[in-house]
Amino acid sequence: MKVLKPLVAALASLWLSTAAQADVTIGISLPLTGPASGLGIPMKNQIALWPQSIAGEKLNLIVLDDATDPTNGVKNAKRFVTEDKVDIIMGSAATPVAIAMADVAAESGTVQLSFSPAQLPPGKDSWTFRLPQSNAVMAHPMVDHMKKQGVKTVGFLGYTDAYGEGWLKDFTAVAEKAGIKVVAVERFARPDTSVTGQALKLASANPDAMLLVASGSGAAMPEKAIVERGYKGKIYQTHAAATRDLMRIGGKDVEGTFVVSGPAVIAEQLPDTHPSKKVAIDFVQKYEKVYGAGSRNQFAGHAYDTVIVLEKVLPVALKKAKPGTKEFRAALRDAIETMGRTVFSHGVMNWTHDDHWGFTNETGVMLKVVNGDWKVE
Repeated sequence: MKVLKPLVAALASLWLSTAAQADVTIGISLPLTGPASGLGIPMKNQIALWPQSIAGEKLNLIVLDDATDPTNGVKNAKRFVTEDKVDIIMGSAATPVAIAMADVAAESGTVQLSFSPAQLPPGKDSWTFRLPQSNAVMAHPMVDHMKKQGVKTVGFLGYTDAYGEGWLKDFTAVAEKAGIKVVAVERFARPDTSVTGQALKLASANPDAMLLVASGSGAAMPEKAIVERGYKGKIYQTHAAATRDLMRIGGKDVEGTFVVSGPAVIAEQLPDTHPSKKVAIDFVQKYEKVYGAGSRNQFAGHAYDTVIVLEKVLPVALKKAKPGTKEFRAALRDAIETMGRTVFSHGVMNWTHDDHWGFTNETGVMLKVVNGDWKVE
């Protein structure tokens, strides 16, 4: 009996130690192939730089390719919650995929950190929080810039999916208030390799400016088509195009393009008074030390900001429950909704119970492609 008691105590101590050191498991679905791979690959690169543990708990990361396909995204999300028993779902960087994944997150009661501006019906985003700025938030600096440029009419060429339709709706609402009218609308699918017909119609309409809504490497194709049809007006792109793939593929055809972006892409050009400058420079220096000068990317910045979230909310949730439990997942959601004002490389975030977007209308910055590089407008 004297031997048994110490043995029981030792086993109990070992169990408590193991429980206290349970991994925080995170399932990440990214478009590593397909039309949105220009967003997913830089995110994966940044995730490779994440710390191995936070708040004394090991991060167990499971990264899967969704190939920019909503069906694959749902399959990945279901695997995460049923087989891997994850504490957090992350992804996708492709908007249609992130929207499809949100249903799995809600049904399983698992926080989803979306890497795209996924617009969900009211009440459907109770478990989804977005890292990128909303289309409506980014439309404000774009419209302000258009007003200064004297733009009165705009032609729209964008994806047929949720990202394209969301931008058309949000941009139109902001533009109309500023006296700017969308006079021609054309669409194309992400896998399309040509938009000649659409480009001809838009060039014939000859608006003061064109708004192109596409992502990553896919953003150059419609712009080249517009330019090749002889259009000479101003061309604007969204924050999904704030990658060097635009310049790499578009070449001289994208010179002079205006692109709305989060501040992380042009960290050094931010004024010293900008709240994100220090954090954004830290992101750029660490990322480019590994991946090379000029490799920074809007979406890699979102992956960097994800660690800021985890470092703030994991210690809070761990005080309430253990990883691997529904109580821990709920505690994570509560911690995110109450984490308060937080400085990201992409601006100042403040998620709340009623606002799972967090960024304000002042977040976006307007960039111009000048000699194959970004310049703040």
